[in-house]
Formats: sequence, structure tokens, C-alpha cells
Amino acid sequence: MRSLTIGIREAKAQLSRLVSEAERGTEWIITDRGRPVAKLVPLGEPTAPLEHRLARLEEWGWIEPRAPRPRSVPPPIRIRADAQRALQEDRGA
Repeated sequence: MRSLTIGIREAKAQLSRLVSEAERGTEWIITDRGRPVAKLVPLGEPTAPLEHRLARLEEWGWIEPRAPRPRSVPPPIRIRADAQRALQEDRGA
């Protein structure tokens, strides 16, 4: 892999080109006033299982944890006719 260095201001102005070159295998070291601060490298294929990647994103705070699914939904409450009629009368219907 080829490794090149670029200043942060120039990298900002040429980001699209740098990303394209990184896709093709070029590694970019980004500097701030001559000091290396970041690296732009080809991503490659994800190797970790989906659950592991999701857990890592949760740890970083990038996504919210998934809410646990309810085990079962309780059956609907049956309303007797008397209760329904009383409710409608109370509402003035």
C-alpha cells in the first residue's frame, strides 16, 4: 500500500479525490502544522459479525441500544356491554 502525507487544509479542499485514491489503495497521513493527526485508509470488507459491529457503535454512543422485544402481547381486554354503555353515557354520547 502506498502511503502519502497531506496537510489538513489541502486535504479538506481535496477530500473527494483523497477518498477515491484511498478506495484504490492509497493511505493518506493527514498533518496539522507538520504533525500527523489522522490517517485515511481503504476500508476493505467488514470482517466482524453484524452483532459485534452494532455493539461497538452502541459503546461509542453512535446508536441507541435496541429495545428488548416483548415476550408476548397480552390479549385484548373484553368490555362488557354494561361498561361500554356506562362509558358512552358518561361521555354524553
